[in-house]
Amino acid sequence: MAVDVNRLEELIKKWQGVLRLRDWDIKLKIVDTEWRKSGDIKIDMDDKKAVMLINSNPKSTNLEELVVHELLHLKLWGMDQMIEGFIIQTFGEDDTDVKKDFAMNQFFTLLESTVEDLTKALLKANDCKEELSFGRLQRDIDEEIGM
Repeated sequence: MAVDVNRLEELIKKWQGVLRLRDWDIKLKIVDTEWRKSGDIKIDMDDKKAVMLINSNPKSTNLEELVVHELLHLKLWGMDQMIEGFIIQTFGEDDTDVKKDFAMNQFFTLLESTVEDLTKALLKANDCKEELSFGRLQRDIDEEIGM
């Protein structure tokens, strides 16, 4: 599925309002190279600027879900950075430390599942009619049954 840039920009503006992120300058960048992600967001908290990266051929089939997910990462960025900083302060900079690795993995798993739960709730509350994307899970199923 190739992305519709105009639709993405409309969705970003819509959800900036819903999520009270209107004071942010958000730029859209389509990633045309081979990339394992559907989307990502890069954030400059000091200048309230962000660049939303969207794969030109995303694994996600629901663009609204993808935009809301990335904007929620922006909304939660301050807490994300605080908790990461706390983990580093507690366990140090050694990336081979199993305790630090465990803490970081637990945090990132919890962050992603929370962002995903909030995304689904917001889409449902805003009457989004598109089916949720089952991208990762669908790939696993296709591989298992040989499709």
